[in-house]
Amino acid sequence: MRLILAADEKWGIGRDGGLLCHLPGDLKFFKEKTMGKTLVMGRVTLESLPGGKGLPGRRCIVLTRNPEFRAVDAECVDSEEELWSALIGTPQEDVFVAGGAQIYEQFLPFCDVCYITRIYADLSADRFFRDLDNDPDFERKALSGVIEENGYRYQFFEYTRK
Repeated sequence: MRLILAADEKWGIGRDGGLLCHLPGDLKFFKEKTMGKTLVMGRVTLESLPGGKGLPGRRCIVLTRNPEFRAVDAECVDSEEELWSALIGTPQEDVFVAGGAQIYEQFLPFCDVCYITRIYADLSADRFFRDLDNDPDFERKALSGVIEENGYRYQFFEYTRK
């Protein structure tokens, strides 16, 4: 599995159920990495997407505690076991964990590659991710130089499990 997210300098990943800021370059990076792949996400993350539905060109699987929950353009599962069953036959490198915080934490142990956009600012997040820079299980390499957009500086990184 792979994981993809944007994090501020304190490893904040969200606020009030949405993104921390609007970075078209980061959205393009997300689209390039995930197009044609399978996205695994929680219900709140799905609801934060445009129209509250699955993204075009990707298979979206929503893990929710509510067995009655249904979504447009997304499959819904209510247990980790059901998720693993839904992923049978899908190459693990084609599965991207896409949020939110609980889903990232739950599936990080299964992820060999993490694509992280680091935003060089404190964006007052209320949801956070693990600091992979200080995680001995991962090593980091830069995928880009520093980019400036919409008043923010950010950079793309790939963290690979050792």
